[in-house]
Amino acid sequence: MTAALDDLRDRIAACRLCADRFAATATAHAPRPVPWFGPAPRVLVCGQAPGLRVHKAGRPFLDPSGDRLRAWMGIGPETFYDLSRVAVLPMAFCFPGYDGAGADLPPPPLCAETWHRAVLAALGPVPLTLLIGGYAQRWHLGRAARPGVTATVAGWRAHAPQVFPLPHPSWRNTAWLNRNPWYEAELIPALRQRVAEVLA
Repeated sequence: MTAALDDLRDRIAACRLCADRFAATATAHAPRPVPWFGPAPRVLVCGQAPGLRVHKAGRPFLDPSGDRLRAWMGIGPETFYDLSRVAVLPMAFCFPGYDGAGADLPPPPLCAETWHRAVLAALGPVPLTLLIGGYAQRWHLGRAARPGVTATVAGWRAHAPQVFPLPHPSWRNTAWLNRNPWYEAELIPALRQRVAEVLA
């Protein structure tokens, strides 16, 4: 299984399917997939796509969003980056780039269509999955995802303890957190407890 996962990770790392797409963005960058998974992880983090800092560093959530996500989970970097404990499966493995206004472009659907099911099949059952943001929630929950991230996250009890839908941990979402105090008061303690359970 380890050899198969290593081969899959190498093939993803070598993927250049979106080279022309990225060259046409405002950032005009080359693909740099950031696959991050190993055998039998205890937690699967499914997010949107790497940002520019992650693109440059080659390690997922190596930015302020990652700091906030790890705080939500109640773990430090040494645990988060332990491939035997946490796997990261974004809806796109590469930084999609910025548009002309400097806004993040959405993850190209081609990436998930090409790699997502293969990675999930190779990983097998994972005790806890975190679905960060609307793209991951719609893909993984399908019709069970409510219209809008807020409604889906507010309905988190319908998916726990195996799945926790989360908002994006970007600092741009601080206003959202202030408008939804139930998130940190109710969901975060349950999430931390579940993370501790599956990592024990």
